[in-house]
Amino acid sequence: MYCNKEKQEGGKVPFISKLAYGFGDVGCNFSWSFVVSFLMIFYTDVFGIGMAAVATLMLVSRFWDAINDPIIGNLSDRTKSRWGRYRPWLLFGAPITALVLVLSFWAHPEMSQTSKIIYMSVTYGLLVLGYTCVNLPYGTLCGSMTQNIDERAEINTSRSVAAMVAIGVINIITVPLVKYCGDGTLSSAQGFLCVAAIYGLIFTLCHWFCFAKTKEVVEIPIQQNAAPIKEQLKAVLKNKPFIMAVIGQILFGFILYGRNADLIYYFKYVEGNEDLFSFFSSVIVVPSIIGAALFPIVFKWTGNKGWAASLFSVFMGVSMVALYFFSPNTEPVLFYTFAALAQFFLSGFNTAIYAIIPDCAEYGEWKTGIRNDGFQYSFISLANKIGMALGTSLLALAMGWAGYEANIEQSEAVKEVIHHAFSTVPGILWIITAGIMLFYRLNRKQYNEIVSELEKRKASF
Repeated sequence: MYCNKEKQEGGKVPFISKLAYGFGDVGCNFSWSFVVSFLMIFYTDVFGIGMAAVATLMLVSRFWDAINDPIIGNLSDRTKSRWGRYRPWLLFGAPITALVLVLSFWAHPEMSQTSKIIYMSVTYGLLVLGYTCVNLPYGTLCGSMTQNIDERAEINTSRSVAAMVAIGVINIITVPLVKYCGDGTLSSAQGFLCVAAIYGLIFTLCHWFCFAKTKEVVEIPIQQNAAPIKEQLKAVLKNKPFIMAVIGQILFGFILYGRNADLIYYFKYVEGNEDLFSFFSSVIVVPSIIGAALFPIVFKWTGNKGWAASLFSVFMGVSMVALYFFSPNTEPVLFYTFAALAQFFLSGFNTAIYAIIPDCAEYGEWKTGIRNDGFQYSFISLANKIGMALGTSLLALAMGWAGYEANIEQSEAVKEVIHHAFSTVPGILWIITAGIMLFYRLNRKQYNEIVSELEKRKASF
């Protein structure tokens, strides 16, 4: 049991801890966003693996996640160390995961197609496991830093702002960096390997900084940590806000990651200039930061994080649908205006959807008597990955069905698939998501009442 200073300090978290927590997501994105945006095109255009094999891997790997995510979540909940439950995972897991990231972007063109698929499957499976061992405890850490709902909103705002900056930087520099480190093209095996090594180092250093400057202060009774997995699962199923958070994460992963994987294909094959990807990314950095920073204001106005997410989502959807009708080559002003608006609202939604998660732990403890932050977050992680798998695999299947072949002029059918995956399809799905998130009912008043009752229960022991 850890030293709990929350009561006397009102749950306030020092600025340096909020900053360090934000840097944790910088590290996460220098791994995962790099993977989401570039691993698929690395597999198809550099490693020479077919779309069908890539799509199959993305789907099958989720069975692996279904096994390892709850296990890692439960293990992190049961971890006992002088650093807490979750922070040690950042310290030891980050460098190992960084090494696997490098291996995942190490192409072997001399291999047979079967050997390539085996190598891809093994390294991707290890990468997903390593990322889970770091990202899952990192995501759970927020709930252990404070129980103050407004402080949590600020912590997640710091996380989201940092993530948006990191994603912007990655998307701006990756294409030119791959070319610079390689042979001057985006199909350079050496270029991708070099960039993966650089990003792996950043991934490690950011998580070590997060480890060093954060603290776990929320006390968890020992008997709660010892609850059998079956009882924890029953508790999770009774947690209605958490169920909504899981649904939100599936939708978030499906729409966001499917579109992100499509971006580089869109600029390379539809617009005919892959370098536009970097310019596009630079345009949306500032809107990303502003959108994330606006979340606490929208939350204060709505009093409900789910409704805040819904508000961001509907406007994001409209902006993305509008993008279909404009091109950066012929109508650059309108194209980049709607791109900036879409990213502004996406960033706000991203902040809101992650700010929901730690509040579900208090609701679950209040409802069932069991607090299992890591176990709960494992299902959040799994839901996000399931969404990502469906989004990216369906994109790969659709492109393969339309007749995609790497590094050639694509047919109109392939270009239409890529174009719709960039704009109308995610736009419509975001509008649907906005309606679904209105069903999230845990508001500020209810949450504060729950925390107050939990404190009374603890005081009575």
